[in-house]
Amino acid sequence: MTPARPHPDRAPSEWRFAWHGVDATGAPRRGTSIAIDAAAVRDALKRERITVTVLARQRAAPVPHASPADITRFTRQLSSLLRAGLPLAPALDLLAQSPGPQGMPRIVGTLARDIATGMRFSDSLARHPQRFGALYCQLVAVGEASGALPAVLARIADDRERAAAQRAKVRAALTYPVAVLLLAVAITAALLIWVVPTFKQIFEGFGAALPAPTQFVLMLSAGAARWSLPVTACCATAVFAARVAMRRSARARIAFGRLALKPPLVGTLLTALCAARWSRALGTLLAAGTPLADAFDSLTHASGNAYFDHATAGVSARLRHGERLAAAMRAAGCFPAEVIQPVAVAEESGALDAMLLDVASLADRQVDEKIGLLSSLCEPLVIVVLGALVGGLVVAMYLPIIQLGNVV
Repeated sequence: MTPARPHPDRAPSEWRFAWHGVDATGAPRRGTSIAIDAAAVRDALKRERITVTVLARQRAAPVPHASPADITRFTRQLSSLLRAGLPLAPALDLLAQSPGPQGMPRIVGTLARDIATGMRFSDSLARHPQRFGALYCQLVAVGEASGALPAVLARIADDRERAAAQRAKVRAALTYPVAVLLLAVAITAALLIWVVPTFKQIFEGFGAALPAPTQFVLMLSAGAARWSLPVTACCATAVFAARVAMRRSARARIAFGRLALKPPLVGTLLTALCAARWSRALGTLLAAGTPLADAFDSLTHASGNAYFDHATAGVSARLRHGERLAAAMRAAGCFPAEVIQPVAVAEESGALDAMLLDVASLADRQVDEKIGLLSSLCEPLVIVVLGALVGGLVVAMYLPIIQLGNVV
């Protein structure tokens, strides 16, 4: 019976097989393998000099997982192999057999099988949209058409590595102060719930009016002891509901993306980061020869912010109605002026692709500067907040004792 051909828009299903066999020394071997069919399992084991005696298909294999770092590493390695003169199909076969994360060899093996059947590389990549986005596939298609696939893959790897480095910097700049502040809040809550009530019993024996700061802290302690669990449960429920809403609702993702760009310092940092990614993606597409109107079809997730991506769709619609790019970006309301003005000049001079790449480089430098500024401001801010929380609590608790000592 001839197997059905896989649907052109999705990758063929893989199965988990259990097998028994003997190796080259005659020793019994057993294990499980994931492949598209039994013949692929036998071929893979034959390369390991294992003769299969029993082979049984068990169930459908889970979807292979690959992290962004795995995709970047694969792109860099494939570019190097192609630049060394190895054809695409053997290069993919070699990468599929190389050791690495479990999901990546399966994905690369699927790509190699698609190429062996005559499918274009960009079309094969498009069958894995969770791993290779529209921008990635579009650039690969341009590289295939122009015969410059190794250079295009190297450019994609460079951009992905640069974006990963920026994300790591932003994450490091934001994680430290947020973690310290959350720890300070947790310590303060613990003091209010378990330590302050002990002082309250002591204060009740004074028989005198307590200072206003102490009364305020005692009131907070009573409220924390009574409402801490309900408030924590409500906060956890709200966070869970927000994550579910963002996963299922595009409108919620857009609203959260817009809210993330509002804070004074963090918002300007994220805006510059999104503008840098957007400008570099569009400039790379235009430099590769993609028409401006068609390039926007590949920018659906280029910025990493749902509000920016939604604005990109609006810019694309305005372009199709004959509006200039700079005017459409200005109407979107999220692009900074230092990006719009150079684009307007480049439209007149006809050097839009080069100008966008220059704007992206400038935005990258601004992001680095803002990250440095944020890091330098966070340290004194954390110290002030910690001092205000813990120091104020301690002073409020010992103030009645100090006043009593002065009276005595």
